[in-house]
Amino acid sequence: MKKLVSGNEALAYGALHAGVKVVSGYPGTPSSEVIACLLEMDLPGTFVEWSTNEKVGFEVAAGASMAGHRALSTMKMSGLNVCYDSLIGVAYSGCPGGLVVFVADDPGVSAGMCEQDTRGFAVMSDMPMLEPCSLQEIYDMTIAAFDLSEKIGGPVFLRLVTNNSQSHGMVEIGERVKPAESAPMPPYDPAKYTKAGAAICMQQHKDLIARLEMSERYIEEHGLNKLALGKKGGLGVVSVGIANGYTIEALDRLTAAGVDVSGISTLRLAATIPYSKGQIDSLLENCSKVLVVEELEGFTEKFCYMEAYKNKLDVKFLGKEDGTFSRIGQFDALLVENGIRAALDMPRADVSLAEPPERLCAARPIGFCAGCPHRGTYMGLEKGLNACGYKKTDVFITGDIGCTILGSCPPFDILWTELSMGASIPFAQGVAYSGIPSPVIATIGDSTFFHAGIPGLVNALQHDINMLVVILDNGWTAMTGMQVNPGTSQEFQKESWRRLDIESIVRGIGVRQMWTVDPYDAGAMADATEQALKASGLKVILSRRECAIQAARRKVKYPEITFVPDSCIGCKKCINVTGCPAIELSGKIIAIDGMQCNNCGLCAGVCPTKALRAAG
Repeated sequence: MKKLVSGNEALAYGALHAGVKVVSGYPGTPSSEVIACLLEMDLPGTFVEWSTNEKVGFEVAAGASMAGHRALSTMKMSGLNVCYDSLIGVAYSGCPGGLVVFVADDPGVSAGMCEQDTRGFAVMSDMPMLEPCSLQEIYDMTIAAFDLSEKIGGPVFLRLVTNNSQSHGMVEIGERVKPAESAPMPPYDPAKYTKAGAAICMQQHKDLIARLEMSERYIEEHGLNKLALGKKGGLGVVSVGIANGYTIEALDRLTAAGVDVSGISTLRLAATIPYSKGQIDSLLENCSKVLVVEELEGFTEKFCYMEAYKNKLDVKFLGKEDGTFSRIGQFDALLVENGIRAALDMPRADVSLAEPPERLCAARPIGFCAGCPHRGTYMGLEKGLNACGYKKTDVFITGDIGCTILGSCPPFDILWTELSMGASIPFAQGVAYSGIPSPVIATIGDSTFFHAGIPGLVNALQHDINMLVVILDNGWTAMTGMQVNPGTSQEFQKESWRRLDIESIVRGIGVRQMWTVDPYDAGAMADATEQALKASGLKVILSRRECAIQAARRKVKYPEITFVPDSCIGCKKCINVTGCPAIELSGKIIAIDGMQCNNCGLCAGVCPTKALRAAG
């Protein structure tokens, strides 16, 4: 049947049609919707979970695969860094059940973090990586990825990017194939599933390389790559993954502009790794000039150079090496069209007709949502610093991944660093070792704490580091779309899941100095900060209040904030201190946007004239 789905949903339906038994991963834009949509379905016989981090999620999926079932592990590009230690081990060992590792890259950095090209991991791992373009290809190649994994006996990458993972369209979807209820006992085979000795590891490496060669044959035999040879000695265009779509559209644009493109040879690749050596060689032998179209790194382009050199072919290449394309940002049809025009020695198309919509938008700072409890945490933290005689610019405060990092933005400007999930605590420990003349503070969100923060806190506790850790607990993995995490209220967990309490965990590992505060009470947060900074050793403040968006969805009501216009002097302290987007200027005084305000009361706490008043 035809169904309107996103790219991530198409992948999820493809996995169901492939008979997936286990789906596990950690939320991260642009990959999150795969698990999110599966959790909303009734799927008896299939286990779907948000894992505590990507390494754990991959290991869960790999265990199911070792037992003979099909399994899917999901993550964004940064998550692949987290799970790679285990992934390379499974790549060496192989796996009997189909094991697909879905990674979503983000060319153009729509979702933050690094503009990482995970094809480099496929190169480093000698692992095949399928790269679908259209939504239908995403569905079909997901099924093919499971088949390929079982054919070669090893894990397979499936790579999307923001533009196709988040796009929507009609896809022909088949029925779900229900997996087997149980599997036979997996074989006892230490030579395959351990790394106990050099001889074992080298044999596994040899097997891994052989699996990659099998992948190349599979891709060619199943026609996943599309080669169309045109005029002998003419132009050839090699593209891969999402760039296949841009190339098709670019050729259509040129045709509409009256350019004859019938003689252009094209090779549309479904995978960068394994390199399609035979088809690339065929294109190079047919063409005197080749344009290579791939986002981010020039992996395919470098291979084309190498093949031309090996085969003594006189081919001129255009791509990243000669500056036709950049290693930065996402591509589009106009960019590819101008690449083809450059290869044909034609004038460029008028780029002024394709102004990006971002340039038409009013500039605005990135900030917390109206009513976000993290706003009160940072307001109270700064107030506590002032009570101890410090300015916020005098104190080294590390940030972490998630909503918490918005404390680095105006009006707070209080966080110094953002590195990777859970890094704020060990990073602060290193700064503390340096002996800088100020307190050292680490901030981290609840989901990030479960993901990778606990080991850092354990390390700081073991070494008795004089520092303060502030855990901002809003009960959700909020920045990526409100997924549950181990600390989310039990009423939102699945019946078979169990909520874990951060306060119990922190006290349970031995932290003796701990304060639990409500961030809507900025004064209480300030008092806890002041007490913590005056104490020595490791201290933890747990700042706990549910995400304002989720609370609003459940119609949670707080005491109403009353605005008295006659008392407002237009000092704008409520705007400049809180940065709340629900407060705006109306002439010489302020106004409250009732559609955004959730009555958190933080503005009333800073109003010098009581023009803003909390009921009761």
